[in-house]
Amino acid sequence: MSLKELDIVVILKLVAIGERRWSYPVLAEELFLSPSGVHGSVKRAVECKLLDREKKKPRRTALEEFLIHGIKYVFPPKRGSLTRGMPTGYATPPLNTLIVQSTEHPPVWPYAKGTIRGYAFSPLHESVPLSAQRDAFLYELLALVDAIRGGRAREVSIAVQEIRTRLGPRKKPGSFAEMARQILKGHENS
Repeated sequence: MSLKELDIVVILKLVAIGERRWSYPVLAEELFLSPSGVHGSVKRAVECKLLDREKKKPRRTALEEFLIHGIKYVFPPKRGSLTRGMPTGYATPPLNTLIVQSTEHPPVWPYAKGTIRGYAFSPLHESVPLSAQRDAFLYELLALVDAIRGGRAREVSIAVQEIRTRLGPRKKPGSFAEMARQILKGHENS
């Protein structure tokens, strides 16, 4: 079973969801896909060891490794001519605040309702512009992945750091009991 571009979009959406519960129909609606399409993506991602089989949660270390070292070879972007669309890669947060913007046209996902004129940069799936409008964190993840897929060396380097930050261990908000244990532990070490 081989991984498809769509599977990466689904996995990144699961990263964006975090610890919240999800269902195939809700995920499909948020990604503008069919429930069976989402189910197929989850099945392939589990087979490729990018999702945990029981929890159906991203295996963050494996995903990070794939995004940093493999995605640009497995799913390279197709570039096109000037078009209207949604900015991606270095032209959108968080990279647009970390990299000095050039005067050339930015990479954009072709999208009829887009407001930016730039060079076409193929999204991982045709539904990406719609999905990204609904979820700012998903948009960031997709743009960072695009910077890795097709950016210049500096863009890739910064995108890798940002991906690592976003895929790193998630800290759950602590309970009062957990905070008390941390305080007591600190006093024991004093």
